[in-house]
Amino acid sequence: MRVVLTGGGTGGHIYPALAVAKEVSRQEPQAAFLYIGSKHGLEAQIVPRAGIPFESVEIVGLKRKLTLDNVKTLWKFFRAVSASKQMLQRFRPDVVIGTGGYVCGPVVYAAARLGIPTIIHEQNVVPGLTNKFLTRFVDKVAVSFPESLSFFPRSKSVLTGNPRATEVMHGDERAGRSFLGIGGDKRIVLMFGGSRGAKAINEAVLSIVPELEQFEDTHFVYVTGEVHYEAITAALREKGDLPRNISLLPFVHNMPDVLAATHVLVSRAGASTLAEITALGIPAILIPSPYVTNNHQEKNARGLEKEGAAEVILERELTGERLRQSLTRLLSDRKRWASMREASLKLGMPQAATEIYRLMKSL
Repeated sequence: MRVVLTGGGTGGHIYPALAVAKEVSRQEPQAAFLYIGSKHGLEAQIVPRAGIPFESVEIVGLKRKLTLDNVKTLWKFFRAVSASKQMLQRFRPDVVIGTGGYVCGPVVYAAARLGIPTIIHEQNVVPGLTNKFLTRFVDKVAVSFPESLSFFPRSKSVLTGNPRATEVMHGDERAGRSFLGIGGDKRIVLMFGGSRGAKAINEAVLSIVPELEQFEDTHFVYVTGEVHYEAITAALREKGDLPRNISLLPFVHNMPDVLAATHVLVSRAGASTLAEITALGIPAILIPSPYVTNNHQEKNARGLEKEGAAEVILERELTGERLRQSLTRLLSDRKRWASMREASLKLGMPQAATEIYRLMKSL
């Protein structure tokens, strides 16, 4: 099987595509892949590291209001369509899969025009602008949440879940603990703000670092995001020595292993993250980003909160003290933790990548 993957801008679009690639490789070890993205997006760094050939097109996102910039964007779109057609004709894929972000627009559209079978995957409850546009051209639409089905034609839509759920099921707890240098007798709280980090979460965590030492049976893994790492490190030096039960990291590349060892998660509410934690049953304190289109992170997070799998703290309500209180309640009440774990597992769709592979084979 020859597969073209496209999607980018944030890890939430990139990692599901890579999870599909890994599942296809497990099913068909001789499969060949090409990833088409933007050289300015995170995919330009992440995809080559995953060992998948990468090519780029030049494209920017449409504004939601009619502006002169949109005229320029449409011109770039059709240039990107032309470039995508050339790449597709050279590679000759059996299927093209788009996982969101504006870069997948011209690639999937070009594939549809060439008669190549196409699938788009929607990670969030409310679909993004690119996937809304592509719906009329693609063969199938895979969605992560049941609520998303109403946004797409019934004949094309399939509830698969998010393929990152399958990816984390292959994580190794012992490998995760070994990477972090944490023994098996310690609970692990993972705190991070997504692939780029989150200033608000960093500030809240930074303010309570000295108080985290009181949780003697718990180790805190604090992932700042690469762009924030130096500033956070400098700020912590001013506070004195870092408590022994805290690890400070700029980024985690082996997230499935680390999540396999995680007891509680503190993070944004990106769709891929929620797919991962529900597949593994990790209770969470979620702080949705208020800066995303359609406020989709809060909508994603409220679904888990409603089912008892997570606590939601809006960014405007986030303080170090509020976060400390939430952590204290969850870490001190083992019955509550177990209840949240059970609720999380009920929401999980760990076979998502396998379902998307089956969908590919059906085209």
